[in-house]
Amino acid sequence: MPLRLLLLLVLSATSVLAQDLTIVRVFTGWRDAASFKRISEYFTGRENTGGETVLRTNPEQRAGFYFQLRVANPGAARQVQFQLQLIEPGSPTPHTTTFPAELKPGSAFFQLGLTGPAWQNAKSQPVAWQVQVLADDGRVLASEKSYLWEKPAAK
Repeated sequence: MPLRLLLLLVLSATSVLAQDLTIVRVFTGWRDAASFKRISEYFTGRENTGGETVLRTNPEQRAGFYFQLRVANPGAARQVQFQLQLIEPGSPTPHTTTFPAELKPGSAFFQLGLTGPAWQNAKSQPVAWQVQVLADDGRVLASEKSYLWEKPAAK
């Protein structure tokens, strides 16, 4: 009987450790530079992100098309890469952008911004997109995509 109990404890601990992180939700849209300015910035001269992680293709420019993600990480802190693939209007070839980040335990909010030359048209929307969270070794830890990202399976 003690061997069964030990085996049960080991298996339950393994399943807790094996819980995957998840992308809880993704919102997309254009954000003007002024939408990032908070009153504290007028006094300090530094951007106040309010505890959110804001990653931009061109850090000096705030206006752009953003992917706003809530990520749940039940495990330990780790270095990851957010890989954003999107198909732009007028181009069937996917464009890939990567954002390195530290993912802390718990729930976190990330804003991945295509700013500067990466996205200049406030009225334009991607045709389709996919966001993946990649481990250091390239494994996909979590993924979310728009409904147009892949062709539906044939019935």
